[in-house]
Amino acid sequence: MRLMRFEPFREMDDLLKGFSPMFGRMPTLARPADGGYEFMPLADVIEREKEYLIKVDLPDVRKEDVKVLFDAGVLTIKGERKVEKETKGETVHRTERFYGAFERGFALPDDVDPKGIHAESRDGVLTVSLPRVAVQKPLPLAITIQ
Repeated sequence: MRLMRFEPFREMDDLLKGFSPMFGRMPTLARPADGGYEFMPLADVIEREKEYLIKVDLPDVRKEDVKVLFDAGVLTIKGERKVEKETKGETVHRTERFYGAFERGFALPDDVDPKGIHAESRDGVLTVSLPRVAVQKPLPLAITIQ
């Protein structure tokens, strides 16, 4: 039996996916930040036999503007997508992309080898590879009642 992390909005997310591709999968705005809003870029988490992969959509974000950190079983990806400067003679009629700071945290299972974590950015997608190692599961322990 596998335990699942409680995610109170998972059912709402699944419900909204049926109405429109924009609902439930949109990079949601978070709290106001200096100079804009924080947003949460979309991510895929893939489990393979020998690794986990996390793919985060980060178009127009330079790899120098992204940090990937691992601490106490949590992988954190944070950075910033900077607002493009308007040039003279140009009129912006609509802006639908999100700009500002972002941060995503992923709680990882115990079988991740932190020494082998590898990240690369290509074509606007950050891919983090998390190799798996064998972890010995504790055996059930019978407790004597006194």
